[in-house]
Amino acid sequence: MTGQGSFDPPPAAPRPGPLKVRWLGRVAYREAWDLQRAIWSRSDDDYLLLMEHDAVYTLGSHADPAHILVDPATVGADQVAVDRGGDVTFHGPGQLVGYPIVSVGDGPHRGPDHVRRIEDLIVATLVGLGMDPDGVGRLTGYPGVWVGLDDPPGGAGPRKICAIGVRTARGRTLHGFALNVSVDLSMFGHIVPCGIADRPVTSLRAEGIGATMSQVVDAVVDAVVGAGSTGWGGRPEVQRVTGGASSGRAEKDPAEAARSSVDGHGPPLTRRLRRAGVDPEAGLPLGGRKPAWLRVGARMGDGYLETERQVRELGLVTVCQEAGCPNIYECWSERTATFMINGERCTRACGFCQVDTRRPLPLDPGEPDRVARAVERMGLAHAVITCVARDDLADGGAAGFAATIAAVRRRSPGTSVEVLISDCKGDAGALATIFQARPDVLNHNIETVARLQRAARPSAGYARSLTVLARAKDAGLTTKSGIILGMGERAPEVLATLADLRAVGVDIVTVGQYLRPSRDHLPVARWWAPEEFEELRRAAVAMGFGHVQASPLTRSSYHAREATATVPTPPSRQPVSLVRRVS
Repeated sequence: MTGQGSFDPPPAAPRPGPLKVRWLGRVAYREAWDLQRAIWSRSDDDYLLLMEHDAVYTLGSHADPAHILVDPATVGADQVAVDRGGDVTFHGPGQLVGYPIVSVGDGPHRGPDHVRRIEDLIVATLVGLGMDPDGVGRLTGYPGVWVGLDDPPGGAGPRKICAIGVRTARGRTLHGFALNVSVDLSMFGHIVPCGIADRPVTSLRAEGIGATMSQVVDAVVDAVVGAGSTGWGGRPEVQRVTGGASSGRAEKDPAEAARSSVDGHGPPLTRRLRRAGVDPEAGLPLGGRKPAWLRVGARMGDGYLETERQVRELGLVTVCQEAGCPNIYECWSERTATFMINGERCTRACGFCQVDTRRPLPLDPGEPDRVARAVERMGLAHAVITCVARDDLADGGAAGFAATIAAVRRRSPGTSVEVLISDCKGDAGALATIFQARPDVLNHNIETVARLQRAARPSAGYARSLTVLARAKDAGLTTKSGIILGMGERAPEVLATLADLRAVGVDIVTVGQYLRPSRDHLPVARWWAPEEFEELRRAAVAMGFGHVQASPLTRSSYHAREATATVPTPPSRQPVSLVRRVS
């Protein structure tokens, strides 16, 4: 039985740069698993992903199935077999899960040393939250981090508060820790936690520590900063999803409730902005004069008029019109357009978008062929197809993409096809339907920085978007994403978002200026100058993107053909055998 001060820290591991700490809120377990594997396989940067999961029991590679005592479905939980070490454990709301994806070198003790660093981090976190340092640490012969180590004879005795299970390969790590904050401890009663039948599980709340999840995340960050010689040292680069809602649900803790009560007046968009730290009253006036670099004159020449005629005669919907794109005159004059499928009414109400959000109409089965005929008539070398979000459909509209891609390829086999998709609510099967249609470019926009996700697109999420792009890359597709500036983000946040996109393998990125469609939409916080876009472009190129389009008038489809031509599809990485470690 050992406490905090009874062991020496392991030697520091090599670190290529600041640890990128990301608080991502509530994330589906399978999405988180795909996300961390993507970062492990495609990035050399060190990450610490912090999140909560919905109720799920996970089994390590050597888990005993008999240690799951009930059918998880009967208690509202999922069950997933994973590639970490260890036995069975539970994840759920009120538990902080951390995935350090870090470089640990190639030494023979890299796995155990990494586990010890995580233990150090958790012990420092618990002490920082007010727990007695003499009672927190390791318990000889048992994995994880324990409390009650200094209980007197006859007391409650040691109790497990944090499970740890990791995996290492190629000098990099996967999986991590699960720290019980206010989790429902009864869920552990349906399993033999970590295969340990004779020791109880506890939480911060059960130990009398009433910290909120936000406060625990802060304590973890403080512990990272203070870790020094343990290898977690240095000032981390932190991004947070405000409200803890990667999947569109707000974090349910007293601090968040207090913030909501303070900011509870006004329409939902205004409240979300305030919670994200943006003053909705400080935005630029809607009718104010735009800077010269954003003023676009109407050019309705023959090319524009011909494109307009084709769109009208075939009864098509284009995002150029529906989203009020400022580049419509340039693009249509060059006889290029971005076609919007699955109707013209969206089931989401993003704070920056002017697409119709009335109740959607039934799908038109003739739409894919009409788009294909337009591509054929216009002689397009590169066709861009986007959609409205259709959360009312079981597949989120994925079948419409597959049908349209197939129709274009039948009529115009020489045309490359780019699709700009929604997240399909993260459904792996729906996304696979699109991936299997093999578009030449798979575009999914992350739109804004982590802090502004809830304000800008409350039904989507930062982690989910990264996972969609990671899964597309796993499918061998060229991937693309876009960011809109001017909604209250800061330059370091934009750079961090670009780094995250590159970490999951995104090949092409676009960065453009937000233009407010109406008073009901997010205000413009400021105009980003052309030289600032150029600075971001250079930074993104240095990160390794194959193509970067960054300017005030850039939109997702702007110069799409030229971007695609510059990016070869990279070879996929081969799977490797991984080394498992557990504590």
